[in-house]
Formats: sequence, C-alpha cells, structure tokens
Amino acid sequence: MATERQTPLASTSREDNALFLDILHEAPLFGHRKSRSIFGSVVYFLLLASYAALAIAAPWIFHPIQRFTSQLLCSCAVVLLAVTGIFQQYLVYQVQKIRLQGYYSFSQKLKHIVRLPFATIAYGTAAMLLVMVWRPHTSILSISAILRIIMLVEAICAGSFISLYIGYVHQYNSLNSQPDVLKSLYSPLQPSSSLEGLRYYDAGRLSDQQMALLQYQRENLHFLSEEILRLQECLSKYERSDDGSTPQVDLAHLLAARDQELRTLSAEMNQLQSELRLARSLLAERDTEIQRVRTTNNQYVEENERLRAILGEWSTRAAKLERALEVERMSNLDLQKKISILAKQPQVSTEPADQKRA
Repeated sequence: MATERQTPLASTSREDNALFLDILHEAPLFGHRKSRSIFGSVVYFLLLASYAALAIAAPWIFHPIQRFTSQLLCSCAVVLLAVTGIFQQYLVYQVQKIRLQGYYSFSQKLKHIVRLPFATIAYGTAAMLLVMVWRPHTSILSISAILRIIMLVEAICAGSFISLYIGYVHQYNSLNSQPDVLKSLYSPLQPSSSLEGLRYYDAGRLSDQQMALLQYQRENLHFLSEEILRLQECLSKYERSDDGSTPQVDLAHLLAARDQELRTLSAEMNQLQSELRLARSLLAERDTEIQRVRTTNNQYVEENERLRAILGEWSTRAAKLERALEVERMSNLDLQKKISILAKQPQVSTEPADQKRA
C-alpha cells in the first residue's frame, strides 16, 4: 500500500508539486512585502545636480547669447517646476503603496517629505519672478548672478529633501519586520490592552492608524480572495484529471487554511471597526464635555464680572462713607473747640465782676 501511494506521488512533476507549497511570500501581504523602487528619485536627483551645474556654469554655457541668459535661466526654472510636479505625483504614488502595505510610520514620514521639493522649486521660481520684475531697482549684483544664486539654493534644498526620501526608502526596503500598523491590532482572543492607552490619549492618531489598518486588511482580503480563486482553479483542474496523481489532500488543506485566515482577517476587521466606532464615540463625549466645561467657565466669568461690579460699587460707597465720616469728625472737632471757647468766656466775665465788687 505504501509503495502504491508513493508511486503516483513520485510521478508528479516538480512544477505540479510547487503549486501546493505554502511558501511565505504567497501568504498575506506582510509576508511578501514588495520593495519600492528608487530609480525615479535617483533620476530626479541627477536632474537637480544638472540644474545646479547649469546655474554655476551659465556664464560659460550661454556666453555666445549672453543677453538672453536671464530669460534662459527663468525658462529652465519653469521646466524644472513642471518636471518636479510630475515627479511629485510619482513619489506620492510610491508613498501610497507603502501605506497600503501596512508601514504607517514610513508613510507618515515620507508624506511630508515628498511635497517639499515641489514647494522649494515653486518658491525659487517665485523669487526669480520677483527679481525679473524688480530688475531696474537691483544694483547690488547683476540679474544673472542673483538668478544663479536662487537656482543653486533651490537645487541644494530640493536635493537634500530627495536624498532624505531616498534614505527612508532604502531603510524601508532593507526592513525585515511586520508592518507597524499591526501594532494597533489585537486578536479577538487577547485582551484589549494594546489600544487602551492610545484610545484615550491620542484618539485622532488612532483613527488615522485604524484607517490605514483597514486599507491594509482590505488589500490582504483582496490578495486572499485571488489566492482562493487560483487554488480553486487548480483544484478543479486536478479534479478533472484521471491519472490519480493529484495531491487532493494537500490542496484541500491549503484551501482550508486560506479560508480560515480569511475569516480571521474578517473578524479582526470587524473588531477594528468596532474600536473605531468606540473611538469616535469617545471623541464625541469629550467634545460634549469640553462644550459643557466652556459653558460653565463662561458662567463663572459672568458671575465674576458681576461680583467685581458689586465690589466696585461697595468700594465707592465705602469711600463716600469714609469721606462723610471724616467731614463729621472735623465738624465735631470744630464744635468741641467752640464749646471749650464758650465755656471759658463766662469764667473770664465773672472774674472782672468779682474784682470790682472787692
């Protein structure tokens, strides 16, 4: 029996057996991450280097047509701006691919970097336009020298940004780890401690990460659906064969494993959607609480202003009473003086009368 089983298995070709190998790069996306090409960014870097060389060597290159040097430099700047816009769309597409593969931190870093070269070239072109407009009023340097300085500065800045982009992409290509967006995902069989700290303290970033994770899981589902269709086609093809050499058990096991993984991903996606709804409800509650605190604060401010007005009024009354008291005290002193004077006058008048009688 054992020899009869080994005979048809040995008769299968190496290519047929390769169809049923559970290779890692045929698993979901994190298992066969595709590296991003840096060819376009290198070409753009070389273009910037040529642009800087043109800015430096412009007096010698355009020496036969020296009077058109400024116009030619401005034209080169406009051409570089258009080319930079095209390359920016290409770089944004690469960053989106990195995000869809689940590397959220790299996509966040690169998202801001890929827009800086176009902004730099745009600002440089605007500066060159201002120089050409104010040409009659510039006397420090020649127009050609100012334009060349602007071109050199914008080429250096844009080259620095594109070099930083190339470094990050190279780091991404050499990375040997699972997507970092999976850090915010936990299995339904595990406790939800991995999201508790982020859920309450960084809800905005959580929503963005969960959206990236949903996109990543959608790509995984799409990949697994294609894998299941391919395996079903292989199963139907081998079921139609009559040679008895088809490893049906391996194929059924592989289909079952893929189906189980698909169900797990669906459960994780549902769990993630519930977490996203919970985060949004928490954000709504926080917004309501903030509005309530602001209303209470406004009421306290109004009450404080009213108390300050009352305190000011009582202070004014107290000042008036103090002034009236002072006036009354002065009048009492005057009366006491008058009384003392009046009390002394009868004594003085009686003394001369006594003297006359004597």
